[in-house]
Amino acid sequence: MTERALPAGLRIAVLLPCYNEEAAIAATVVGFRAALPDADIYVYDNNSSDRTGEVAAQAGALVRFERMQGKGHVVRRMFADVEADIYVMADGDSTYDAAVAPDLVRKLLEEQLDMVVGARQSEVDDAYRRGHRLGNRVFTALLASLFGRTFSDVFSGYRVFSRRFVKSFPALSRGFETETEISVHALELSMPVGEVVTAYGARPEGSESKLSTYRDGWRIMRTFLHLFRIERPVLFYGSFALFLAGLAIVLAIPLAITFFETGLVPRFPTAILATGLITLAALSFFAGLILDTVVRGRREVRRLHYLSFPAPGVVDR
Repeated sequence: MTERALPAGLRIAVLLPCYNEEAAIAATVVGFRAALPDADIYVYDNNSSDRTGEVAAQAGALVRFERMQGKGHVVRRMFADVEADIYVMADGDSTYDAAVAPDLVRKLLEEQLDMVVGARQSEVDDAYRRGHRLGNRVFTALLASLFGRTFSDVFSGYRVFSRRFVKSFPALSRGFETETEISVHALELSMPVGEVVTAYGARPEGSESKLSTYRDGWRIMRTFLHLFRIERPVLFYGSFALFLAGLAIVLAIPLAITFFETGLVPRFPTAILATGLITLAALSFFAGLILDTVVRGRREVRRLHYLSFPAPGVVDR
């Protein structure tokens, strides 16, 4: 059965953030050009020390430059500068299957989604390292615990976005933790999203991964804790309040027993400490309640800005 053609006049932009991908970028550009012949293909060179930009231009891409180092900075620049109806983002290392891009775009349009994630499925062990797989599972579970739903591949760099997703995304991250921020943005605003399982291959010879399992894992965990504090302040500060209150109660029980038996409080420093801990617990809890109100207001503003753009596939008149 022949797949339905994509709508005529649809502006599609392929966004390829790159850093030292001379060995792979030409094949990546050619692959997306074959899959989406009418799309504009942008390669954003992030201070490469090799010929990434030159090779990309020779392959037919529109080459732009971002001087602030880090994938998050590149994503922020791409989303701000490029105008399109549909955005396809992938890495420039030729590991993602460009041929399935029309399927991802078609799914987004037909189901009026705001993001479709290309969930990676690799048959090559070296393509997707065990440490990264474990980290992916852990963070997937953490996001599910916070938002009630998640994606099977939180860290996939292969995604298709609607215009209203891109133009409402704040893009505050600096490095590879940007995929976490993208996922949280969709979950926070309860956007309609989908996933398609895609092949994930090994890098071509001469291309090296820029990821560090431990360094980037720590940065992503730090980002997650930051988002946890911002998005779930009652739970975050309430946990501290519960811990402090529990510690105060443990310290106060012997004092209470002594007081009821003798009518005396012989250990004033402990009593003062317990009182201070209870006070801090109350302050922490009420801080969480106040910040929750602020978060709800901020989320409403973001939601209204998101809704100011038409849904994918709907003509804005």
